[in-house]
Formats: sequence, C-alpha cells, structure tokens
Amino acid sequence: MSMANSGNGRGPVSSLLQNNNVLGFLFMLPAAVFLVCFLTYPLGLGVWLGFTDTRIGRDGIFIGLENYQFLMDDSVFWLSVFNTILYTFVASVLKFALGLWLAMLLNQHLPYKSFFRAIVLLPWVVPTVLSALAFWWIYDSQFSIISWSLMKLGLISGPINFLGDPINARISVIVANVWRGIPFVAISLLAGLQTIPASLQEAASLDGATSWQRFRYVTLPMLTPIIAVVMTFSVLFTFTDFQLIYVLTKGGPVNATHLMATLSFQRGIPGGQLGEGAAIAVAMVPFLLGAIMFSFFGLQRRKWQQGGQD
Repeated sequence: MSMANSGNGRGPVSSLLQNNNVLGFLFMLPAAVFLVCFLTYPLGLGVWLGFTDTRIGRDGIFIGLENYQFLMDDSVFWLSVFNTILYTFVASVLKFALGLWLAMLLNQHLPYKSFFRAIVLLPWVVPTVLSALAFWWIYDSQFSIISWSLMKLGLISGPINFLGDPINARISVIVANVWRGIPFVAISLLAGLQTIPASLQEAASLDGATSWQRFRYVTLPMLTPIIAVVMTFSVLFTFTDFQLIYVLTKGGPVNATHLMATLSFQRGIPGGQLGEGAAIAVAMVPFLLGAIMFSFFGLQRRKWQQGGQD
C-alpha cells in the first residue's frame, strides 16, 4: 500500500507542471523577457530621456517638461506634425481605395490569377531602402524617366523638380508610400473577400441587386472588421514612416517633408539633442493611440449593430 502511494505520489515540480496556468506562464516567460529587454526598456528609456537635457557624449539632468515646452513654440515641430497628418491621411485613403479595387479585381476568375497575386506582392516585399533608391532615380532632377518621357511627348519643356519643390516633394513621397503599401491592403482585403459566402452574392443577385448594391450591402459590411484591422496597421505604418522619407528627401526641401519620425531622428542623432529627439518621439504616441482607438470603437460599433456578436 505504501509502495502504491509512493508510486502515485508526485513531486512539487511534477505537480506544478500539471498546472495549465503554470505551464502557460513558463511558455510565455521567454517572450516576456525578450519584450522587456528589447521593447519595454528602450521605450521607458525614451520616455525618461524626453524629460532630460541629455546630449550625445554628455549625461543629462532632469528638466521636467522643458523639452515639450520648447516644442510648443517650435515652428518646425508643428510643420512636421502637419506633414505627418497630411502624409498619413492622404496615403492611407489612397492605399485603401486602390487596394480595395485591386482586391476586387484579383478576386475575379482571371487567367493566371495566382501569378498576378504573387506579382502584386513585389512592392511590399522589396526592402524599403531599395524602393526609396529606385524612386530617388525616378525623381532625379536630371535623369528622371518621367521628365524624359513627358519632354519627348512635348508636354513639358524642362525636367520636373520632383524633390526640390515643397509641393512636388510632398506629392512624390506620398506616391512612393502608396506604391509600397497597396499590396498589403490588397492581399489582406482579398483574404477577407474570399471568406464571404458566394451564396450571399447569389441571393442578392436573385433579389435584383445591382453590382453596386451587392458591394454596398453585402461585400462592404462583411469586410468591415478586416478593413478596420488593415487600416489600423496602414495608419501605424504610414504615421511612423522613416526610411522612405529619409532616403528620398531627409525632410527637405525647407522641412516640407519632415515627419515627426524623421525630425526626431535628426534632432536626436545628427543634432546630438537626445532629450529633444526623445520628446518628439513621445509626442507621436497620442496620435497613434487615437488611430488605434478610432479603429477599435469602429469595430465595437459594428458588433453592436450586429447584435453584440463577435
């Protein structure tokens, strides 16, 4: 009897391993340590630096909100805020509109559609720096293929200054960002389109619904949750864009394309003002939270309209 009890007995380690909560914690521990070391600590350090006058090569002291007070009176900072909002809004709207159109097209019964779906992904998978360098050559003031083609057609008399004129530069970087971002939106929405039962479309057609009515009352409502998620990521990616802008314009001309991310880097690293650069980065957080909350409440509103179902 004692041997049976001894054989059935479990040590403390074995008992813990039989507990699902403990097992879950152990499996999550490596990821949690990784996040603390490489995400939480740098984020916390960045917030702290925003309250100091730290410079490269010199430890700073706590100065409270002085960096933020300086930013309130900094015209370049407010220009970067305007540029960031404009860049994010225009690029996100264009990426959604063109991405949805492309997804609807790829969802049709086309020949070689698998090949075309793979081709569509190319702008997204190409490294950002390589894409930016390609656009840099396309926009070059002397060797631009666009300017050359328009001059050959007799539409313009001289090369277009794509990156040297403030308005042209803003349009040019938005076009480059849209070109890179359309595949992500299109493929994500295409995945959503393929989850919509064909019977719903057929039933709507039998009821006499036009193509626009089927899109508006069947396709679009079914895609709403996916659209919310896709647009959230699209806004986050666009709002925090750095590489594309830095390679193409470095924020110029005359700060016309400076985003908050590029201004934060310029002030913090080349400018040596680590505290000020960190303050600009922290100032981005409320805008990002606003975008996330907008998408979240949009999803919740849709669930309430559907009777509270997930």
